[in-house]
Amino acid sequence: MRTISLLPLSPTAILCALSMVALPMTSLSDEQWFKGNTHTHSLWSDGNDFPEMIADWYKKQGYNFLVLSDHNTLSRGERWMKTADVEKRKRSLGRPIVAKYLDRFGSDWVELRGEGGAREVRLRPLDEIRPQFDEEGKFLLIEGEEITDKFEKLQVHTNAINLGEPIKPQHGSSLRETMRNNLLAVQEQAERLKRPIFAHLNHPNFQWSITAEDIAHVLEEKFFEVYNGHPGINHLGSEERGRPGDEKIWDIANTLRRAELDGDLLHGVATDDSHTYHGGDVKPGRGWIMVRAEKLDADTLVRAIQAGEFYASSGVLLDQVRFAPETNTLEIEIAGSDETDGKVTTQIIGTLRGEEGDPALVGKPLASYSTRKIRHQLSGDEWFVRATITSDRAHPLPSFPGQKQQAWTQPVIPAAPNK
Repeated sequence: MRTISLLPLSPTAILCALSMVALPMTSLSDEQWFKGNTHTHSLWSDGNDFPEMIADWYKKQGYNFLVLSDHNTLSRGERWMKTADVEKRKRSLGRPIVAKYLDRFGSDWVELRGEGGAREVRLRPLDEIRPQFDEEGKFLLIEGEEITDKFEKLQVHTNAINLGEPIKPQHGSSLRETMRNNLLAVQEQAERLKRPIFAHLNHPNFQWSITAEDIAHVLEEKFFEVYNGHPGINHLGSEERGRPGDEKIWDIANTLRRAELDGDLLHGVATDDSHTYHGGDVKPGRGWIMVRAEKLDADTLVRAIQAGEFYASSGVLLDQVRFAPETNTLEIEIAGSDETDGKVTTQIIGTLRGEEGDPALVGKPLASYSTRKIRHQLSGDEWFVRATITSDRAHPLPSFPGQKQQAWTQPVIPAAPNK
C-alpha cells in the first residue's frame, strides 16, 4: 500500500497546517508516538498543587509532553500565595501540600516568606520550571491557557496550546460568535508570531452549554474534547434533556459539516482536565492524546496535530493507524494482546450519504471487529468514517459509571464512491 509522508510537509500540507485544516492519517515511517495531556490545572488557577509537582507526576508516569493550561493566565511573572490558602484546596486527609512540595524539591528550591497567617509561598513560573523537567526526546512542557469565556450563562472554554502571549476572553453577541472570536484570537496570534498554535473546545456538555449544531457552524473550530476526564462534564449526555454524549456530538457536527456546510472535519482529543492531586474526583491520568511526530518539540507536535497525525485515548494504545485514500482502506493495529491487555472491540463509525437526515442513522456503526489488526474497506458512500476501540478492561480511574478503556481515531473522508 502506498503511503504519504506528511513530515517533512509538502506544500499542500503546509498550507493546510497554516489554516488549521487537519489531513487524513497516513503512515509515517520516520516518526514515533508521543503521549501528552493538553488540559491541566495548577495553583496558578483552580488546581490544588504546584506545577512542578504536577509535571513530576506526569513525567514519572511516562508522558512525553504536558500542557499547563490554567484559566485565563499563563504561569509568568512574580506570584505569591498564602500557604493557608494553598492548604484549603486539599480535599483529603494526609500531609499538607506545602510539606509535600518541600519534601520533593527541598528548601533551596521552595521559596517561603512571612510568618503565621501571613506565611506565603512563591509560585514559580514556567520558564524557571522547564529546566528541571525538559529532556530532549523524552519530556517537554508546553505553554497553554484555558481561555475561559461565556455567553450569558453558557460556558465557552477553549484551550490554546503553544501560546506566545496570553489571550483574554474575547466575548461575543451570541454563543457562536463568542466561540468564533476566541478562535480568531488564537489564529491572529499564530499568524502574528509566526508560530503554530492549536486550540480545542473543551467539554461541550459542561452545564449543557454547547450543542453539536453550534460546533458544526463555527467552522474555525477544528478540535474538541471527545473525552474529558472531569466527572462533572456530562460526557454521556442526558436522554432526559435530549442531549447526546460527546461521541454523538462529534458525529452530528461532522455530518453537518460534510453534508451541508462544506466545512473541515472536526477532530477529537482526550484530556485529563485535572485539578486535584491530593484526593478528590478530578484526578490525572484519565485521558490523553498520542501524537505521531518526527521529534519532541512544541512546534513539531502542534503541526502534527494540525495535520491529523494523532489519536485520542483513555487507555487503549495503538501501534499504527493508516488511511490510504487511493484505495479507501483504513488500517488499525492495536497494541498489546488479548491475554495481557484485555479483549478489544473496534466499531467503525460513520454517516452514509443519503442518511444524514435521519438522527438515528447519523454516526452509526458501519462494521465491528474483534481482532487487534483491522483492515476496513470504505465503500466511498460515507460522509466520513472513524473508529472507536473499546477494551473489556475497566478504566482504573473512571469518570463515569461502567467506564471502559478506549481509543478514538480521527475521522477520514473516502476519496470517491466505488461504482
